[in-house]
Amino acid sequence: MRIRILYHDHCFDGAASAAFFSRFMEGAFYPGAEFAYTGMAHKASQIFEHELFDGDENAIVDFKYSSDPKLTWWFDHHQSAFLTPEDAEHFHRDRSGKKMYDPSFKSCTNFIRSMAQHKWGFTAPDLDQLVHWANIIDGAQYPDAKTAVELGAPAMKLTLVIEGSKGSAMVQKIIGWMRHRTLEEIVAEPEVQRSFEVLYKRHVDSVDMIRNRAHNDNGVVYFDLTGYDLEGYNKFIPYYLFPDSTYTVSVSPSSFRTKVSVGSNPWAPEEPKHNLASICERYGGGGYPRVGAISFEPGALEKARTVAAEITQELKS
Repeated sequence: MRIRILYHDHCFDGAASAAFFSRFMEGAFYPGAEFAYTGMAHKASQIFEHELFDGDENAIVDFKYSSDPKLTWWFDHHQSAFLTPEDAEHFHRDRSGKKMYDPSFKSCTNFIRSMAQHKWGFTAPDLDQLVHWANIIDGAQYPDAKTAVELGAPAMKLTLVIEGSKGSAMVQKIIGWMRHRTLEEIVAEPEVQRSFEVLYKRHVDSVDMIRNRAHNDNGVVYFDLTGYDLEGYNKFIPYYLFPDSTYTVSVSPSSFRTKVSVGSNPWAPEEPKHNLASICERYGGGGYPRVGAISFEPGALEKARTVAAEITQELKS
């Protein structure tokens, strides 16, 4: 039995979801199954090629829905879960009981755990630590920005490695370890340590980059990271630097897209009023009510800057 799992790549909750789902499949249905993983990234031209679903069972976790007939399992918790209205209609017609969606969950990992226990009686108490941290990290449940940026806990160190590693090989190795090991044991792995040391220096440098590029206008922090070799950054840095801000909007080019990120301060002195996923959906993006993003083609800088400026103006008003 070969099980193909498509997961949200370079995301702690995406990796944890893939790990927990693997344990669920192995423990509840297919002991000894072979697992294969495919990391998925949000791109401007988002499609699911039929060839992606090459397993005896095929799953998507923590990522958008596909109406491909070979998809057998789906779990997601994002507001923007469907690429088209037809996909949403296809999901609502499904009667398999194996495709599930609930945007009220802070992490997809916890959603999978809850559904696996409620519907199939499956539990994995040794993965409680993994679920706990997926909830904190994906739900931004940190006590303050300092905790989120200074990366003291093993889960935070692992998040940096997952988000910053080039390619998917390291992330998929971590998924394999997450299935049966504690986060402390995974972080202690020599190759994780080596990767963390390199990425931590880049993380510290990125704090200075954002400090030099960002400005706060009427509660909205804006910055453009064009020209920096940075595939991503810790989304809590703006609130670490500007604790009185409410929103952040940024432009960040990478090798496979030009990204506009939109976020809200979990510790804002004033409760954010805008649904950021809904704003991003107007430009072909999506996310959660408190954080969202839009992906454009690589090199589409002017388009991204125009959209970022429009969103910044809307959030300031």
